[in-house]
Amino acid sequence: MQRKSIIDEPIHILGAGGIGVAIAWCLLRDGKDVTLVDSNKVKILAGQKNGLTVVDQGTEHPAFIDFEDWIPPARGLILLCTKTYDNPSVLSRLQDKSSLIPIQNGFDPQLEKCNHSGEAIASFVSECLRDQPITRITRPGCLHIGARREVGEAEREVLALLGKSLATVDLFPVEIVADVRPYKAAKLMYNAAISPLAAAAGVDNGELLGDPLANRLFFALLQENYGILQNARIPLAKIGPFHPDTVSRILRTPLLPALMAVFFRPSLRGTYCSMAPDMASGHTEIEAYNGHLIRLARDFPCPINRAALAMINKIVDEKLPVQRQHLQTMADNLPTGVLS
Repeated sequence: MQRKSIIDEPIHILGAGGIGVAIAWCLLRDGKDVTLVDSNKVKILAGQKNGLTVVDQGTEHPAFIDFEDWIPPARGLILLCTKTYDNPSVLSRLQDKSSLIPIQNGFDPQLEKCNHSGEAIASFVSECLRDQPITRITRPGCLHIGARREVGEAEREVLALLGKSLATVDLFPVEIVADVRPYKAAKLMYNAAISPLAAAAGVDNGELLGDPLANRLFFALLQENYGILQNARIPLAKIGPFHPDTVSRILRTPLLPALMAVFFRPSLRGTYCSMAPDMASGHTEIEAYNGHLIRLARDFPCPINRAALAMINKIVDEKLPVQRQHLQTMADNLPTGVLS
């Protein structure tokens, strides 16, 4: 008897947030055996009772397990859709990490040391209710799936089969790429620019681009992020309407950044900042975003990233309310000429 492909074995999704629920919904529609794992007991109970829902698309009924009770499957895929600060508790339970496929935005040093073959990066935005596995796609975009190191034929086939399964339903476009790392780096370039600013100000991403000071900080941070990645010789790929090289040229051209804000703002209106819900929790992904870029920069100047990291840590550590004034304070503390 022919052995089933690993994609037809149980698939455990760690994290029933916006991305985890959207991914689970697609796999369930393709007939896969899916289990959702989360540490939010209220959400788990809601999922066990009512299933998971993608707004305007329908409801599916996978198995739901509390993380405390979760035992990694002996065979099958584990899709890591948690925030990066939750990775240690997940990785500590995995003796074999070869079946792990992260779908995360940030860069976690511990995860980077694992030998998993591939990753996925989502450029769409999916916002999930806090205590229910109900999500809605608030901004369209693609899911890129690919290798993160040199892989064999069998490993590449698993990534391709996962992509094929996710693409069976038309919830978001899926693209299989040879190397996912340039896509992940490009997403970091944008996330590390908009997330700390939107989270600190307490606004959605579209509102942020409508504020003159926030605009200046965002585009300056975006340009600094690009410079860090270029200096570190990190390849970048196109994940939006423009390649990062084109974005950098636009940012260096007088008047064009303002037009760029007008162009991007409608597509970001109503999209939430994934860092915002974490501000009152005592931990955020700021180290996996701006902290990673600062470590990558080494001696390359990165004053805006350092200021963004300090701003978020201060808000979290001192339990300060989120407000626009944080952006003004950040701007006032930057070296002279950085925002000119």
